[in-house]
Amino acid sequence: MGRAFEYRKARKMKRWGHMARVFTKIGKEIEMAVKASGSDPNSNTRLRILIQNAKAENMPKENIERAIKRATDKDAADYKEMIYEGYGPHGVAFLVETATDNTNRTVASVRMYFNKCGGTLGNSGSVSFMFEHKCIFKFKPVEGVDFEEMELEMIDLGVDEFFHEEGEVTVSAPYESFGAIQKWIEDMGYELVSGEGVRIPTDTKELTPEQRADVEKLQEKLEEDDDVVNVYHTMAEADDEE
Repeated sequence: MGRAFEYRKARKMKRWGHMARVFTKIGKEIEMAVKASGSDPNSNTRLRILIQNAKAENMPKENIERAIKRATDKDAADYKEMIYEGYGPHGVAFLVETATDNTNRTVASVRMYFNKCGGTLGNSGSVSFMFEHKCIFKFKPVEGVDFEEMELEMIDLGVDEFFHEEGEVTVSAPYESFGAIQKWIEDMGYELVSGEGVRIPTDTKELTPEQRADVEKLQEKLEEDDDVVNVYHTMAEADDEE
């Protein structure tokens, strides 16, 4: 019983840790959006979608408001989006998106993680060609909509994957279509659930369980860093993962 309790506790703490990192990530993105285009969601489309993403992650309303307020403070940190690329253990490519107010600190930390885990931080462009930059939207259309007709209409916007289930639609497209798809969803009066950019590997590498553990160690170290927003890699999913 004691071992089971410790396992549940560790799993719960890991989940809480994940939530904290997600909130930190979204908070930084909100601050950057406010600094770029103002604090009014009605006129700032990027901020509007980030608020929806925050709600989808169950981020408390006060956290969202605090992030907006921080960005309007004259002494607010000036975050920059930086991407780092390299190879982890066993030749697995890594692409790391960060939001930082101190690039020297961030690059030093990222390089240290790679070095300690048997990897190498590379130059810009060294692995980015191995990933497709895509956007993914989830939204709820009105009742009675013709999904076949909707799919055809969204293909014209660049959508290459369309899926609907229980009244919710999920679509993906090249990242260049982000603005057009968001505008279409809002113009149609549909409820936007979330919208984000992701990087999907064009090819993946199969590893043994022991090799996977080496790669996951680097992934965890990167994801635990407050400056890191997203971590992508080319390691294939384990057979028992969905």
